[in-house]
Amino acid sequence: MSAPVQPYIFAILAIAAVNGIFSPFVLPAAILVAPFLPAFFAQSVGVLFFATSLLVSTGTIMLAGVPAALYERFSGASTTTEVSLWIWLAGTALLSIPAVTRFFEVGF
Repeated sequence: MSAPVQPYIFAILAIAAVNGIFSPFVLPAAILVAPFLPAFFAQSVGVLFFATSLLVSTGTIMLAGVPAALYERFSGASTTTEVSLWIWLAGTALLSIPAVTRFFEVGF
């Protein structure tokens, strides 16, 4: 029997979105992303930080999914299990600790 995926995915996405907005790595990532944006996007600072926020949150989701994928591989699971979703959620939460602390300092 497979686990209900949606609650875990929503929690993973919410934590990753907070990480993308409030991460201390947004400014260094913006410096790296700016040369790769088209010229008409580079003139808008808002678009630059939006693209950087998406990049950081996507990277968080991808990096946090590695331990869950390794668990599924080594356990021999043919489908996603609830344990692998918990590992993915925990990895996302661990990667987002600096951003979550900034989130509660700055506020909503």
